[in-house]
Amino acid sequence: MQAVNAIEFFHYPRDGGPSLAWGVRVDGVDLRARTAWATRELWRPELEDQFEDQERESAELIWRQHEGLGVLDFAEPPFLRTAGRIPLLGCLCGIWQCWPLTARVETTPVTVAWSAFRQPEREEWGELPLGPFAFGRPAYEAALGSPTALTVDPLGPAPAGLGV
Repeated sequence: MQAVNAIEFFHYPRDGGPSLAWGVRVDGVDLRARTAWATRELWRPELEDQFEDQERESAELIWRQHEGLGVLDFAEPPFLRTAGRIPLLGCLCGIWQCWPLTARVETTPVTVAWSAFRQPEREEWGELPLGPFAFGRPAYEAALGSPTALTVDPLGPAPAGLGV
């Protein structure tokens, strides 16, 4: 697998408080945004006719379905583990196991690859239409070792057209 994707890790405050979360950008795009677009159609059967303002409220739910992993939740970030599936994103409630986005991570001396993205709480969704991504291991480890510190969550509001 050729290393072609760029990776950026960052920390941002959760809910505007002192607790920090790990954020991830792949090729400059927040992984939460990529996941929202990848799961939009999968949400459709569950969200149709659920909200008064269907387009806006479903878009917000899909856009904000994940949070970065809590910085203090792991003795070391899970992003380089190689055994089994690892969490890349967690739940808004702060308990990452509640609604994780998982992927298979494979490492070699020169690359780190993320593939087979899944939402374990929705096994019927199967493998998500997301990735695979391959990163140069030296750049990956450098980004992981010095995450950018942000003062606000960079995700921003849900874009028009995301809701169901």
